Formats: sequence, structure tokens, C-alpha cells
Amino acid sequence: MSESLGEPDLELKAKIVELLDENRIMTVATVRADGWPQATMVGYAHDDLTLYFVVGRTSQKLANIKHDPRVSIAIGRLSIAIGEAHHDRIIGLSMAAHVAEVTDGKEIERVNRLAAKQWPEQAVFAPREVSVAVMRATPTVISVIDLAMGPGQPDLVHVASETTVYRAHGNAENGDGAGSMPLVDAAQP
Repeated sequence: MSESLGEPDLELKAKIVELLDENRIMTVATVRADGWPQATMVGYAHDDLTLYFVVGRTSQKLANIKHDPRVSIAIGRLSIAIGEAHHDRIIGLSMAAHVAEVTDGKEIERVNRLAAKQWPEQAVFAPREVSVAVMRATPTVISVIDLAMGPGQPDLVHVASETTVYRAHGNAENGDGAGSMPLVDAAQP
């Protein structure tokens, strides 16, 4: 796979991980069984590029994910670094990901330790509901959004083996912002 994608882009991966470190809330967009999209905000912790979040067992979000595990995720902020050339720009990530429930007790313990390390002031990594599900989002495509590069010019990367990113061919350099890599793999459920 890496032969057709070129060399891993370590610099761009570092930028993605930095943005994940700087934020703690993401918007998860799912598709309801009736076809309508639903976007909700959740807290997250991450292990490299893999994101973890929790949902209530009775939530519409979990029902949607069980119906279709493909989601879109948006994470971002307004840059407020005074003195930068573009101090009021939007910077963030947009992702296509597959979500699955974490059922392994050891992985859940590891995720709780990870969440406690990333957000020590957070008492419990859970919503207010009594019964929750821990979810793992594994990105397949990530767009790095930085409006200092110009509107419609994200860095688009393909995620391989959950930890390696490859810059999409024809990326922002050619001005189309989309690259030549398809955003949706029809073969994936």
C-alpha cells in the first residue's frame, strides 16, 4: 500500500496529533435510520490517531452507529494567537471514520487511564447516563483545515494501519483541495 501512496508524512501527522491534543470536544455526525443526518458534540480522548468517546446506551447516537458505523467528525477552534498573520483563522480537522464499540475490559481500562492523563480534571469519562458504551473511532481520511492556507485548501491525508498518514496525491498544491483520493470507499460497510 505504501508504494502507491508514497512515503508517510510525519510532519503532517504531528500537526494532526497536536490538534487532537489541543482540543477535547468533537462533533460526530451520524446517519439516522430514516436517512437524516444527526450531528452531536461529545468529549473525546485519543491514542495517536484513534479517538475514543462514550455514548449513552439509550442514545440516538448509538442507534445510528449500530445502523451505519461510518461517521464524520469535526474538531476545531478559532486561532487566537495575536500577532500571527492570520490570528482569526479556523484551524481543525475533519475526518471520515469507522466507529465500533469497545467491549474488551483491558482496552476500556487503558482508555480510562488515557482520558485521566489527557484531562486530569475530568472525574469520569462518561455521559450522565447510567449505562454507557465506550466507542472507538478509527479515521480513514483526515482533512487538516487551516484557513491561513486559503479557503478550500485542506491537507487531505489517507490513514493506514491506524497510525500512519499519507498525503493525498494532488492535494492542496493543485488548488482543488480534494486531491485524487476518494473520500468514501464504497466497499467499506
